[in-house]
Amino acid sequence: MAKLNQEVIVKALDWAYDKALNGLPGTDNAEELAENYLRKAKSIDEAVDSLIRWQTSYSASSGFLTGLGGIVTLPVAIPANLASVLYVQLRMIAAIAHLGGYDLRDDKVKAFVIMCLCGNEVKEILKRCGIVIGNKLAKAAINMISGAVITKINQKVGFRLLTKFGSKGAINLGKMIPLAGGLIGGTADGVSTVVIGKVAKKLFITNGNDDYDVQLNA
Repeated sequence: MAKLNQEVIVKALDWAYDKALNGLPGTDNAEELAENYLRKAKSIDEAVDSLIRWQTSYSASSGFLTGLGGIVTLPVAIPANLASVLYVQLRMIAAIAHLGGYDLRDDKVKAFVIMCLCGNEVKEILKRCGIVIGNKLAKAAINMISGAVITKINQKVGFRLLTKFGSKGAINLGKMIPLAGGLIGGTADGVSTVVIGKVAKKLFITNGNDDYDVQLNA
């Protein structure tokens, strides 16, 4: 396996996001997944909570992609378990964004979806990119973000994820998720998925929450 770096991480994220939007053989894409949960729920809020619960169990299984019969060609040289977790988590986040009414094919929305993988560090990334915490995050606000700001967000996200996954693809959650330092393997993936799902919900669904609502300052 090649050593992980930001370029490899970016390629892996692009691959996982593409598969989340367009689907893998035998699986729902993010929009289909969102609509399936919505049909079974009484509200968007209930659909999101159910989605997070069930996707957590998938992320805890490192054999999700290999269980598709070996038909998945992984991007670059990344571990299958890492690719599996990225795919499951990005599809979950994208489904939540879809339920919030966001266009998943918008590059700016994509940047925010991927940023959610950083979990509890999202607020700090927003601040460092000149996006001030305070007011409601509206779809119109995302459209106002410049390409330069999106590039800056992507760079900071790539660095955070490289730190999270480690140079050899070993997941290091200690600095990102409270109380997760002693967890390993699938359990750690499940814990990170819960945190990521809650961050995505705050960002795309319940964006009246002062902790994650933002006002553009750049």
